[in-house]
Amino acid sequence: MATPITTINKQQLTEEQHKEQKLENLKQLLSENEETVNQVFTIMAELNDIGALEAATKLIEAKEEVAHIALGQLTREPVTNIINNLMGVAGVLTEMNPETTTKLVESLNTGLDEANKAVESDEKVSVFKLVKLLKDPDINRALNFGIHFLKGLGKGLK
Repeated sequence: MATPITTINKQQLTEEQHKEQKLENLKQLLSENEETVNQVFTIMAELNDIGALEAATKLIEAKEEVAHIALGQLTREPVTNIINNLMGVAGVLTEMNPETTTKLVESLNTGLDEANKAVESDEKVSVFKLVKLLKDPDINRALNFGIHFLKGLGKGLK
C-alpha cells in the first residue's frame, strides 16, 4: 500500500525564471494588442512633437511649486470674494421657485426684444404718450411688478 501524501512541495521560481515569465507575458500582450500599442506610440510621438510631454514632465517635477502657486492664487481676496459670491448666489437660487425664475427670464427676454425694436424705430416718447401708455395692461402689469419689487427690495435693505 502507498504512503499518504502529507506535504505538497510547491515549485519555487527563481528570480530569473520569474523575470522570464513576466517578459513572455508582456510579449504575448503586445502581440495581441499591436494596433492599440501602435496608436499609443503615435499619440506619444505627436505629444512629444508639440512639446506637451516636456511640459507635463516639467509640471510634474515642479509639482510642489505649482501647488504652492495655485494655492496662493486661490486664497487671494478677489478669488475668495468670487467664491463667496457664487455660494451666496447659489443659496439664493436654491430658495427661488424655478417656475417663477423661468417666467421672469422669459419676460426679460421678451422685454429686451421689445426694447430693441423701439430703439431701431427711433420713436420719440412724449409726456402725452407716456400717460396714454399707462392704460396699456402690459405696461401697467410691468409697473406694478416693478413698484412691488422695489418695495420688497427696500424692506430687505433695512
